[in-house]
Amino acid sequence: MERLKGLILSGGKGTRLRPITHTSAKQLVPVANKPVLFYGIEAMAEAGIDEIGIIIAPETGPEIEAAAGDGSRFGVRITYVVQDEPLGLAHAVLTAEPFLGTSPFVMYLGDNLLQGGITDLVAAFREHEPDALILLTPVPDPENYGVAELEPAPSGEVGRVRKLVEKPAEPATDLALVGVYMFTPVVHDAARAISPSARGELEITDAIQHLVDRGRRVEPHIVRGWWKDTGMLQDMLEANRLILDNLTADVAGELVESNVDGRVVVEAGARLERTRVRGPAVIGAGSVLRDCYIGPYTAIGEGCTITHAEVEHSILLAGCTVSELDGRMESSLLGRNVTVRRGEKQPRAYRFMVGDNSDISIL
Repeated sequence: MERLKGLILSGGKGTRLRPITHTSAKQLVPVANKPVLFYGIEAMAEAGIDEIGIIIAPETGPEIEAAAGDGSRFGVRITYVVQDEPLGLAHAVLTAEPFLGTSPFVMYLGDNLLQGGITDLVAAFREHEPDALILLTPVPDPENYGVAELEPAPSGEVGRVRKLVEKPAEPATDLALVGVYMFTPVVHDAARAISPSARGELEITDAIQHLVDRGRRVEPHIVRGWWKDTGMLQDMLEANRLILDNLTADVAGELVESNVDGRVVVEAGARLERTRVRGPAVIGAGSVLRDCYIGPYTAIGEGCTITHAEVEHSILLAGCTVSELDGRMESSLLGRNVTVRRGEKQPRAYRFMVGDNSDISIL
């Protein structure tokens, strides 16, 4: 098989994560203090794919280019491809055709996280050489996803893909498409052959169905570990929890009359004074925590200041300030440079999703 390329989709408006995404690309929102996009790039690098195209939108493209650069920090070469309008995943494939050429490729949605990466997927694609290979996982709410029906197969085996339906009202199975696909160049003709859906987009499910209908071999690959689409607050927090569960403790910062329990990372340059941290948790470089309690599944970005507060199961982006909270802030996502502080009254708990540069006083 010809050398594989990678295609990561990082356009889209991120409407489900507003107000965070009013000022930042959703693929750059960090999980465990690392932008979601970087996990996809690293997964491709680990699978031996070193030539990657990233689909970007005109509005957020410059920010993504500034963050990921030319790819050298990941050991890959990155080419940026501008998709002027979000007209569907199949449209993105066509937009990237000059970059992809005749190469087979992995397509990875830039706001997805996949446990264990894509090495097994790439190996299966190379071994079986189908026209397309799609990732599937059982979900409790298949009506919200593209859903696959499979051909009958002997016990212990997985049949070929028979039919794909985008967000069916009455799903025939619970097997949803994960945001990772592998294609040979035949997908370009399939994308050209389909018509826009009711929402005006060229759907990748329609392109794959076109391949199935014309007798092309489309194989499924069932995801064995967890998969997360980080498009909503609860998904971001859950992805953060899953990543932090695999954290290795490393305390490089300064502890003053403080203690850390469990899997905790305190990056160099961070300072904790009279503070307790229960892991798993990560404290970013340059952050200062005084008289605090930081609970499990919390990721605090670089340069944050937290004083006289309790924070748990939350994500704080760089430069946040949280101070003088008598209650516990939990299940929250704060954008960059957000300030949260107590007013005169004293509620017990706080839950926030706050965009960049906000200043909140709780009364």
